[in-house]
Amino acid sequence: MSGLSGLAGSSVEVITGHQQPSGAYPASPSFGAYRGFCWLRDGSFIADGASAAGAADSADRFFDWCARTLERHADRVEAAVTGARDGHPLPDAEMLPTRFRFDGSIADDDWWDFQLDGYGTWLWAVVEHARRHGRDLGRWATAIGLSVDYLTVSWQRPCFDWWEEHSEQVHVSTLGCIGAGLEAVLGAGVLDGPRADAARSAATQIRAVVLERGTADGHLTKWLGRSDPDASLCALVGPMGWLDPADPLAVGTLRAVRATLSVDGGVHRFGDDVFYGGGRWPLLSCLLGQGLLATGDPVGARAALDWAASTATADGLLPEQVAGHLLAPERRAEWVERWGEVATPLLWSHGQYLRLWHDLGRP
Repeated sequence: MSGLSGLAGSSVEVITGHQQPSGAYPASPSFGAYRGFCWLRDGSFIADGASAAGAADSADRFFDWCARTLERHADRVEAAVTGARDGHPLPDAEMLPTRFRFDGSIADDDWWDFQLDGYGTWLWAVVEHARRHGRDLGRWATAIGLSVDYLTVSWQRPCFDWWEEHSEQVHVSTLGCIGAGLEAVLGAGVLDGPRADAARSAATQIRAVVLERGTADGHLTKWLGRSDPDASLCALVGPMGWLDPADPLAVGTLRAVRATLSVDGGVHRFGDDVFYGGGRWPLLSCLLGQGLLATGDPVGARAALDWAASTATADGLLPEQVAGHLLAPERRAEWVERWGEVATPLLWSHGQYLRLWHDLGRP
């Protein structure tokens, strides 16, 4: 494996080679804490990268898995909707989880499970894939409807963020992912009647809440009421496009992430990160790169891609994060002792690399 295109080829092989017969993507095939599970958020970004790189059948199979899984758990969606409308919302533990086993079942182990962002992200990703490859969204219509119903009654609830932390907060990247998903399906014309009205109302309210309580100093913030950014916010500029790249808030958000979280091309998750010592994540560098590209900085985007590529192993595997500039080096050993060395490969890293590589014209 050599060069950016070589790593892209390796990335497609990693993603398709580890995809399960069910269509699910493992977060990491070898990392103990992730092995055996598929996250809707990770998987949707992985599928988006695979789709952009031309592996359309692989993305189809993943979205088919999403649809089957959601339809399998339609009773939970119905309970969440009924409870919310009756003024008795379900406890967090009874809401849909952030991860599923490969067969679509729900694990009974202890995990930081109540997260909403993945349900919006898969809506955005399936619409993006259908547009890119001319797929009929009717193939996934039932699951799209279930997801919309679930999100329109739940979006305002506090839940864990992308990083499975701070369940007591309402996170701006979560709201943006939900908003992007709802706006995507509305734009695709797959909703009608009361469901479309509910989606439109929720999407409008989400933007209003973020603008009123999720910004500071001209940029988006980590959660409502906090003043610093989180690198996950880059996804809302590129590739999800929830913020118009011409919007000063989009430019300000990328600027804040670069100023506070980017070091020599690598990007940290957030300022007080201690997970594995708080290293820099290739997938976040790629998300920042996509935002930079969308806002007119292809040189910065290419530098982000180059840095992500530099983290690959000799056999073309991208890790979850790298050391070398840790925010909390004294905290790394406890995570290694708990879970072993950093997840390598992380399929999400490969998916995000593919999307930026594609958007840069496949250099």
